[in-house]
Amino acid sequence: MESRAGRDAVTGGEAVPAVRERTPSATLPAEDCSIVTRGLTKRFRSGQVAVDALDLAVPRGSVFGFLGPNGSGKTTTIRMLLGLAAPTEGTWELLGTPMPGGMASVLSRVGALVEGPAFYPYLSGEANLRRYDAADPAADPRTASARIGLALDRVGLAAAARKRYRAYSLGMRQRLAIAAALLGPRELLILDEPTNGLDPQGTREVRGLIKEIAAGGTTVFVSSHLLAEVEQMCSHIAVMRTGRLVAQGPIAGLRAGEAVRIRVETPDLAGAAAVLAASGLAQVRTGDGEVSAELGAAAPERICAELVAGGVAVRGLAVQRPSLEDVFVGLTGEGFDVNG
Repeated sequence: MESRAGRDAVTGGEAVPAVRERTPSATLPAEDCSIVTRGLTKRFRSGQVAVDALDLAVPRGSVFGFLGPNGSGKTTTIRMLLGLAAPTEGTWELLGTPMPGGMASVLSRVGALVEGPAFYPYLSGEANLRRYDAADPAADPRTASARIGLALDRVGLAAAARKRYRAYSLGMRQRLAIAAALLGPRELLILDEPTNGLDPQGTREVRGLIKEIAAGGTTVFVSSHLLAEVEQMCSHIAVMRTGRLVAQGPIAGLRAGEAVRIRVETPDLAGAAAVLAASGLAQVRTGDGEVSAELGAAAPERICAELVAGGVAVRGLAVQRPSLEDVFVGLTGEGFDVNG
Protein backbone atom coordinates (compact mmCIF):
# COMPACT_ATOMS: atom_id res chain seq x y z
CA MET A 1 0.00 0.00 0.00
CA GLU A 2 1.30 3.46 -0.87
CA SER A 3 2.30 5.52 2.18
CA ARG A 4 0.32 8.60 3.12
CA ALA A 5 3.43 10.79 2.82
CA GLY A 6 4.08 9.43 -0.65
CA ARG A 7 0.78 10.44 -2.21
CA ASP A 8 -0.01 13.69 -3.96
CA ALA A 9 -2.45 15.78 -1.97
CA VAL A 10 -4.08 19.16 -2.05
CA THR A 11 -4.16 21.17 1.19
CA GLY A 12 -5.64 24.64 1.23
CA GLY A 13 -5.64 24.74 -2.56
CA GLU A 14 -1.90 24.07 -2.81
CA ALA A 15 -0.59 20.99 -4.58
CA VAL A 16 1.75 18.91 -2.44
CA PRO A 17 4.27 16.86 -4.42
CA ALA A 18 5.03 13.26 -3.66
CA VAL A 19 7.90 12.96 -1.21
CA ARG A 20 10.21 10.27 0.05
CA GLU A 21 9.37 9.24 3.58
CA ARG A 22 12.22 8.98 6.09
CA THR A 23 11.23 8.64 9.74
CA PRO A 24 13.92 6.52 11.41
CA SER A 25 13.82 8.18 14.84
CA ALA A 26 10.08 7.51 15.15
CA THR A 27 11.04 3.97 16.20
CA LEU A 28 12.92 5.14 19.32
CA PRO A 29 11.50 3.80 22.63
CA ALA A 30 9.35 6.45 24.31
CA GLU A 31 11.53 6.35 27.43
CA ASP A 32 14.51 7.53 25.35
CA CYS A 33 12.60 10.59 24.12
CA SER A 34 11.78 13.98 25.60
CA ILE A 35 8.87 14.48 23.19
CA VAL A 36 6.70 11.81 21.56
CA THR A 37 3.59 12.43 19.47
CA ARG A 38 1.31 9.87 17.88
CA GLY A 39 -1.12 10.97 15.21
CA LEU A 40 -1.17 14.51 16.56
CA THR A 41 -3.61 16.53 14.45
CA LYS A 42 -5.02 20.05 14.54
CA ARG A 43 -8.01 20.79 12.33
CA PHE A 44 -9.67 24.21 12.48
CA ARG A 45 -13.39 24.86 12.09
CA SER A 46 -12.77 26.18 8.58
CA GLY A 47 -11.64 22.69 7.65
CA GLN A 48 -7.98 23.66 7.34
CA VAL A 49 -5.62 20.98 8.67
CA ALA A 50 -2.69 22.79 10.29
CA VAL A 51 -1.00 19.63 11.60
CA ASP A 52 -1.76 16.27 10.02
CA ALA A 53 -1.19 13.00 11.95
CA LEU A 54 2.24 13.97 13.31
CA ASP A 55 4.39 11.12 14.68
CA LEU A 56 7.38 12.79 16.29
CA ALA A 57 10.19 11.40 18.44
CA VAL A 58 12.72 13.80 19.99
CA PRO A 59 15.70 11.96 21.57
CA ARG A 60 16.72 12.98 25.07
CA GLY A 61 19.81 15.20 25.13
CA SER A 62 19.54 16.20 21.46
CA VAL A 63 19.40 19.61 19.84
CA PHE A 64 16.39 18.90 17.66
CA GLY A 65 15.59 21.17 14.72
CA PHE A 66 11.90 21.39 13.85
CA LEU A 67 12.21 22.60 10.30
CA GLY A 68 9.77 23.88 7.72
CA PRO A 69 8.63 26.92 5.74
CA ASN A 70 6.50 29.55 7.45
CA GLY A 71 2.96 28.19 7.67
CA SER A 72 4.01 24.54 7.75
CA GLY A 73 2.49 23.88 11.20
CA LYS A 74 5.52 24.36 13.47
CA THR A 75 4.08 26.91 15.89
CA THR A 76 0.72 25.12 16.02
CA THR A 77 2.55 21.92 16.98
CA ILE A 78 4.46 23.72 19.74
CA ARG A 79 1.27 25.26 21.10
CA MET A 80 -0.31 21.81 21.30
CA LEU A 81 2.76 20.35 23.01
CA LEU A 82 2.58 23.04 25.70
CA GLY A 83 -1.17 22.81 26.22
CA LEU A 84 -1.84 26.22 24.64
CA ALA A 85 -4.01 24.66 21.92
CA ALA A 86 -6.06 21.46 22.04
CA PRO A 87 -5.37 18.84 19.36
CA THR A 88 -8.25 17.52 17.30
CA GLU A 89 -6.82 14.00 17.39
CA GLY A 90 -3.78 12.12 18.63
CA THR A 91 -1.73 11.82 21.80
CA TRP A 92 1.56 13.21 23.07
CA GLU A 93 4.07 12.82 25.89
CA LEU A 94 6.55 15.24 27.42
CA LEU A 95 9.48 13.84 29.43
CA GLY A 96 7.83 10.43 29.49
CA THR A 97 4.50 11.68 30.89
CA PRO A 98 1.20 11.47 28.95
CA MET A 99 -0.40 14.84 28.24
CA PRO A 100 -2.49 16.81 28.94
CA GLY A 101 -3.10 15.01 32.24
CA GLY A 102 0.51 15.45 33.34
CA MET A 103 0.80 19.18 32.61
CA ALA A 104 0.87 20.24 36.26
CA SER A 105 3.78 17.97 37.11
CA VAL A 106 5.80 18.33 33.90
CA LEU A 107 5.64 21.97 32.79
CA SER A 108 7.84 23.12 35.68
CA ARG A 109 10.63 21.06 34.04
CA VAL A 110 9.99 22.58 30.60
CA GLY A 111 11.13 26.04 29.48
CA ALA A 112 9.58 27.64 26.41
CA LEU A 113 9.85 30.67 24.16
CA VAL A 114 6.86 30.87 21.81
CA GLU A 115 6.17 33.59 19.23
CA GLY A 116 8.76 36.06 20.49
CA PRO A 117 9.62 37.63 23.85
CA ALA A 118 7.38 40.18 25.59
CA PHE A 119 8.94 42.45 28.24
CA TYR A 120 8.38 45.87 29.79
CA PRO A 121 10.71 48.25 27.89
CA TYR A 122 11.19 50.67 30.79
CA LEU A 123 12.23 47.97 33.27
CA SER A 124 15.66 46.40 33.54
CA GLY A 125 16.33 42.85 32.45
CA GLU A 126 16.51 41.77 36.08
CA ALA A 127 13.23 43.49 36.98
CA ASN A 128 11.48 41.87 34.04
CA LEU A 129 12.66 38.44 35.16
CA ARG A 130 11.39 39.14 38.67
CA ARG A 131 7.91 39.57 37.24
CA TYR A 132 8.19 36.36 35.24
CA ASP A 133 9.40 34.52 38.34
CA ALA A 134 6.63 35.93 40.53
CA ALA A 135 4.02 34.64 38.07
CA ASP A 136 5.19 31.05 38.58
CA PRO A 137 3.11 29.48 41.38
CA ALA A 138 5.74 26.77 41.88
CA ALA A 139 8.61 29.24 42.42
CA ASP A 140 9.80 29.90 45.96
CA PRO A 141 9.99 33.71 46.42
CA ARG A 142 12.75 33.29 49.03
CA THR A 143 15.16 32.02 46.37
CA ALA A 144 14.05 34.33 43.54
CA SER A 145 17.23 36.44 43.55
CA ALA A 146 19.44 33.36 43.26
CA ARG A 147 17.37 31.93 40.39
CA ILE A 148 17.32 35.20 38.48
CA GLY A 149 21.03 35.78 38.95
CA LEU A 150 21.82 32.26 37.76
CA ALA A 151 19.59 32.61 34.69
CA LEU A 152 21.15 35.95 33.73
CA ASP A 153 24.64 34.58 34.20
CA ARG A 154 23.81 31.49 32.16
CA VAL A 155 22.80 33.58 29.14
CA GLY A 156 25.66 36.05 29.52
CA LEU A 157 23.59 39.03 30.71
CA ALA A 158 24.84 39.38 34.28
CA ALA A 159 26.70 42.59 33.42
CA ALA A 160 23.60 44.06 31.76
CA ALA A 161 21.11 42.96 34.43
CA ARG A 162 20.27 46.53 35.51
CA LYS A 163 20.15 47.98 32.00
CA ARG A 164 16.67 48.86 30.74
CA TYR A 165 15.20 46.41 28.28
CA ARG A 166 14.68 49.10 25.62
CA ALA A 167 18.45 49.58 25.51
CA TYR A 168 19.08 45.89 24.78
CA SER A 169 20.18 44.77 21.32
CA LEU A 170 18.08 42.18 19.48
CA GLY A 171 20.50 39.43 20.50
CA MET A 172 20.33 40.54 24.16
CA ARG A 173 16.54 40.53 24.03
CA GLN A 174 16.49 36.96 22.77
CA ARG A 175 18.99 36.01 25.47
CA LEU A 176 16.71 37.54 28.11
CA ALA A 177 13.75 35.57 26.72
CA ILE A 178 15.77 32.37 27.00
CA ALA A 179 16.78 33.38 30.54
CA ALA A 180 13.07 33.65 31.40
CA ALA A 181 12.63 30.09 30.13
CA LEU A 182 15.55 28.97 32.31
CA LEU A 183 14.44 30.44 35.65
CA GLY A 184 14.18 26.93 37.00
CA PRO A 185 16.06 23.72 36.23
CA ARG A 186 14.83 22.51 32.84
CA GLU A 187 15.05 19.11 31.24
CA LEU A 188 13.46 20.35 28.02
CA LEU A 189 13.71 23.75 26.33
CA ILE A 190 11.29 24.57 23.46
CA LEU A 191 12.24 27.58 21.32
CA ASP A 192 10.04 28.87 18.50
CA GLU A 193 12.14 30.71 15.86
CA PRO A 194 14.74 31.93 18.41
CA THR A 195 16.88 33.67 15.75
CA ASN A 196 14.00 35.26 13.82
CA GLY A 197 14.76 38.89 12.95
CA LEU A 198 18.24 38.90 14.47
CA ASP A 199 21.30 40.39 12.84
CA PRO A 200 24.29 38.07 12.22
CA GLN A 201 25.88 38.92 15.58
CA GLY A 202 22.65 38.26 17.48
CA THR A 203 22.15 35.02 15.59
CA ARG A 204 25.63 33.82 16.55
CA GLU A 205 24.97 34.73 20.19
CA VAL A 206 21.75 32.72 20.37
CA ARG A 207 23.25 29.79 18.44
CA GLY A 208 26.18 29.60 20.86
CA LEU A 209 23.83 29.81 23.85
CA ILE A 210 21.72 26.93 22.58
CA LYS A 211 24.82 24.77 22.21
CA GLU A 212 25.91 25.63 25.77
CA ILE A 213 22.49 24.75 27.19
CA ALA A 214 22.45 21.42 25.36
CA ALA A 215 25.97 20.63 26.58
CA GLY A 216 24.55 20.77 30.12
CA GLY A 217 22.19 17.87 29.37
CA THR A 218 19.01 19.79 28.47
CA THR A 219 17.08 18.63 25.40
CA VAL A 220 16.59 21.65 23.13
CA PHE A 221 13.74 21.64 20.60
CA VAL A 222 14.27 24.48 18.09
CA SER A 223 11.66 25.50 15.53
CA SER A 224 13.08 27.31 12.51
CA HIS A 225 12.64 28.01 8.81
CA LEU A 226 16.35 28.81 8.36
CA LEU A 227 18.24 25.81 6.99
CA ALA A 228 21.70 27.22 7.62
CA GLU A 229 21.03 27.86 11.31
CA VAL A 230 19.57 24.41 11.91
CA GLU A 231 22.49 22.79 10.10
CA GLN A 232 25.02 24.54 12.38
CA MET A 233 23.48 23.80 15.76
CA CYS A 234 21.24 20.71 15.57
CA SER A 235 22.04 17.00 15.85
CA HIS A 236 18.59 15.81 14.72
CA ILE A 237 15.83 17.30 12.58
CA ALA A 238 12.23 16.83 11.57
CA VAL A 239 11.03 18.42 8.33
CA MET A 240 7.45 19.68 8.01
CA ARG A 241 5.56 20.73 4.92
CA THR A 242 1.94 21.92 4.87
CA GLY A 243 1.27 20.27 8.21
CA ARG A 244 2.81 16.91 7.38
CA LEU A 245 6.00 15.30 8.58
CA VAL A 246 8.30 14.72 5.60
CA ALA A 247 11.30 13.26 7.41
CA GLN A 248 13.01 12.99 10.77
CA GLY A 249 16.23 11.60 12.17
CA PRO A 250 19.90 12.46 12.72
CA ILE A 251 21.13 15.04 10.21
CA ALA A 252 24.03 12.79 9.23
CA GLY A 253 21.64 9.93 8.51
CA LEU A 254 19.39 12.06 6.33
CA ARG A 255 22.36 13.40 4.42
CA ALA A 256 23.51 9.83 3.76
CA GLY A 257 20.57 9.38 1.40
CA GLU A 258 21.83 12.12 -0.90
CA ALA A 259 24.62 11.55 -3.42
CA VAL A 260 28.10 13.05 -3.11
CA ARG A 261 29.00 14.83 -6.36
CA ILE A 262 32.30 15.73 -8.00
CA ARG A 263 32.56 19.07 -9.83
CA VAL A 264 35.18 19.79 -12.49
CA GLU A 265 35.96 23.28 -13.81
CA THR A 266 37.34 23.00 -17.33
CA PRO A 267 37.23 24.70 -20.76
CA ASP A 268 36.66 21.25 -22.30
CA LEU A 269 33.16 20.43 -21.07
CA ALA A 270 32.48 17.75 -23.67
CA GLY A 271 35.79 16.00 -23.05
CA ALA A 272 35.35 16.06 -19.27
CA ALA A 273 31.79 14.71 -19.54
CA ALA A 274 33.01 11.84 -21.76
CA VAL A 275 35.78 10.91 -19.28
CA LEU A 276 33.40 10.99 -16.28
CA ALA A 277 30.89 8.82 -18.12
CA ALA A 278 33.62 6.38 -19.18
CA SER A 279 34.76 6.19 -15.55
CA GLY A 280 31.36 4.83 -14.60
CA LEU A 281 30.04 7.94 -12.84
CA ALA A 282 26.29 8.54 -12.97
CA GLN A 283 24.20 11.67 -13.45
CA VAL A 284 26.81 13.56 -15.52
CA ARG A 285 25.75 17.18 -16.01
CA THR A 286 27.32 20.17 -17.75
CA GLY A 287 26.74 23.88 -17.32
CA ASP A 288 28.25 27.19 -16.14
CA GLY A 289 31.79 26.20 -17.10
CA GLU A 290 31.81 22.94 -15.16
CA VAL A 291 30.89 19.29 -15.36
CA SER A 292 29.52 17.39 -12.38
CA ALA A 293 28.59 13.78 -11.63
CA GLU A 294 27.70 11.51 -8.74
CA LEU A 295 30.97 10.29 -7.27
CA GLY A 296 29.68 7.05 -5.82
CA ALA A 297 32.50 4.86 -4.48
CA ALA A 298 35.10 6.30 -6.86
CA ALA A 299 38.15 8.08 -5.40
CA PRO A 300 38.30 11.74 -6.54
CA GLU A 301 42.08 11.53 -7.06
CA ARG A 302 41.53 8.66 -9.53
CA ILE A 303 38.97 10.69 -11.45
CA CYS A 304 41.34 13.66 -11.57
CA ALA A 305 44.14 11.44 -12.93
CA GLU A 306 41.82 10.02 -15.59
CA LEU A 307 40.78 13.51 -16.68
CA VAL A 308 44.41 14.58 -17.06
CA ALA A 309 45.30 11.35 -18.86
CA GLY A 310 42.40 11.98 -21.22
CA GLY A 311 43.82 15.35 -22.17
CA VAL A 312 41.21 17.39 -20.28
CA ALA A 313 42.51 20.68 -18.85
CA VAL A 314 41.37 20.77 -15.21
CA ARG A 315 41.09 24.27 -13.74
CA GLY A 316 39.49 23.10 -10.51
CA LEU A 317 38.06 19.97 -8.93
CA ALA A 318 35.88 19.77 -5.82
CA VAL A 319 33.88 17.14 -3.98
CA GLN A 320 30.48 18.46 -2.92
CA ARG A 321 28.82 16.70 -0.01
CA PRO A 322 25.05 17.14 0.35
CA SER A 323 23.87 20.07 2.45
CA LEU A 324 20.68 20.23 4.45
CA GLU A 325 19.20 22.21 1.58
CA ASP A 326 20.00 19.33 -0.79
CA VAL A 327 18.24 16.94 1.59
CA PHE A 328 15.16 19.13 1.78
CA VAL A 329 14.95 19.65 -1.97
CA GLY A 330 15.39 15.91 -2.49
CA LEU A 331 12.55 15.20 -0.08
CA THR A 332 10.02 17.78 -1.21
CA GLY A 333 11.10 18.90 -4.67
CA GLU A 334 11.44 22.50 -3.52
CA GLY A 335 13.47 24.73 -1.23
CA PHE A 336 12.86 27.45 1.33
CA ASP A 337 14.85 30.05 3.22
CA VAL A 338 18.49 29.08 3.53
CA ASN A 339 19.87 32.16 5.25
CA GLY A 340 16.72 34.13 6.02
